[in-house]
Amino acid sequence: MAVMLATALWGLDRGGMWGDESVTFQVAQRTVPQIWRLLHDVDAVHGLYYLFMHVVLAVHPGEVVLRLPSVCAATATAGLVAALGVRLAGPRVGLWAGVLYAITPMTGHYAQEGRSYALVAAGVAGATLLLLRAVDGTGGRVWWPYGTVLALTCVLHELAVPVLGAHALTLALLRVPGGVWSGWGRAAGAVALLLLPLVWVSQGQSGQVAWLVSPGWDRVERLARNFSPGPAGPVFWGSLLLMAVGLRERRTAAVALPLLLVPPGILMTVSQVRPLYHDRYVLYALAGASLLFAAGAGRVAGALGRVRFEGRRLRAGGRRVRAVVGVSGVLALTVTFLSQLPVHRQDRSAAHRPDNLAGVSALAAGRMRPGDPVLFVPSAGRLAALAYPKGFRRSRDIALRESAPRSATLWGREGTPGELRRRLASVDRVWVVAERSALDPRRSPPDPVERTKLAVLAEGFIVREEHVREERVRDDVLLRLYVRRPPGDTPPREPAVGRPPGVSAGAPPHTSPRPAANRPTAVHPAHPPTPGPSPHPVRR
Repeated sequence: MAVMLATALWGLDRGGMWGDESVTFQVAQRTVPQIWRLLHDVDAVHGLYYLFMHVVLAVHPGEVVLRLPSVCAATATAGLVAALGVRLAGPRVGLWAGVLYAITPMTGHYAQEGRSYALVAAGVAGATLLLLRAVDGTGGRVWWPYGTVLALTCVLHELAVPVLGAHALTLALLRVPGGVWSGWGRAAGAVALLLLPLVWVSQGQSGQVAWLVSPGWDRVERLARNFSPGPAGPVFWGSLLLMAVGLRERRTAAVALPLLLVPPGILMTVSQVRPLYHDRYVLYALAGASLLFAAGAGRVAGALGRVRFEGRRLRAGGRRVRAVVGVSGVLALTVTFLSQLPVHRQDRSAAHRPDNLAGVSALAAGRMRPGDPVLFVPSAGRLAALAYPKGFRRSRDIALRESAPRSATLWGREGTPGELRRRLASVDRVWVVAERSALDPRRSPPDPVERTKLAVLAEGFIVREEHVREERVRDDVLLRLYVRRPPGDTPPREPAVGRPPGVSAGAPPHTSPRPAANRPTAVHPAHPPTPGPSPHPVRR
């Protein structure tokens, strides 16, 4: 737990929220009635988490406080994984399992994110430990703690439900008597009944995960590498070998293997018909991998501890060998963590997240003049202004008709296409905040308001300036200044491939060297866009 706490606190204030975190930040600061209204139309799956964070952020609304619940949850999970290892295979395996969980890069990533996934992982680990206690206990009351923790976990995020399948397989592998099955069945049934209203409401909001795709074997490999203390090289292959050895520890394998395989397997299978899978949705399954790694290492250590070296001058008994093995285990864990330091360090940069809304706000603050109109493409880009309003306080949102809290939406309600055309017709310059792919002229957004934005920009404006923060991972977030097209300059009927809307065909290409990283800079408007799908900054 100490290792996990230190790892999670390291670089916690990375200087910027990304889209999903900003949703947590701005929704949790609304009133409870406003949050309740929002959940009727969007993000019902995160309702309990938003209400919890409403209480947390009431203490102090800040980025560090936003992430502290995830830090605490990850720390608790490391302790719970260790407790599972102790119960299943002894103190040494428990200690190694907890430390392995703590130093895995995927754990550190979500321990520093203002979303519910680390809390769900803690709930699943706690429910699994309570399941073992209930199996070893007597009477019907032993199932109440298990059912309560599991119900809260599944309400926190409904995609934790597949853990019920993992626990059912665990009971089958442990060959428990009928009384245990009866107690577990009642608890599982109560959880399922409690979740039915949430599932029913969230089905009507399934458009939020329309960006997901059916996972293939490449996603299986990616998940395996994410669940390893090291995603490549000897650490990864050594982890797989130790997992195979850990399968020989039957009681540990009966708990760890279903937890590791069943939830991802269920979601990947369902996603072949209706995509619902993402690695973060099964973060809680990582505990199974850590337990198997530690069980394999414990079995190897146990075998070495029974070795006796006898010779004319060397006589080493089992106790000394066990001490050497213990020290070697500590060194192996230390070396594993140090080998992944570049991964951990990179993950603590705001540039390693899908977007850095603080950087967008800083660009706006340095470039916009008082009263300048600003247009967000798509409207979800308004999250930058909601999370960091300081950079946009001098500008006016030209498309916004009703604010996010008043409209019970995530980023506000915009005017109709006709209203938007009239508003843009009254200005000679407008700043546009957008991901580069959102301005790809080959895009045809399904939303008529978004189509109107692109059409009006292409027909009536040209690009005067473009500013971009170079610390990108997936897509540039641009700040572009569009000015009214000069009289007589007729826009092309069909925008050329690779040319942003509003850029004339005769514009010279940008040839100057790229600027230093992390520095806001202006570049030529003909900088070619990166083709890509419509961005989805908010993913539940």
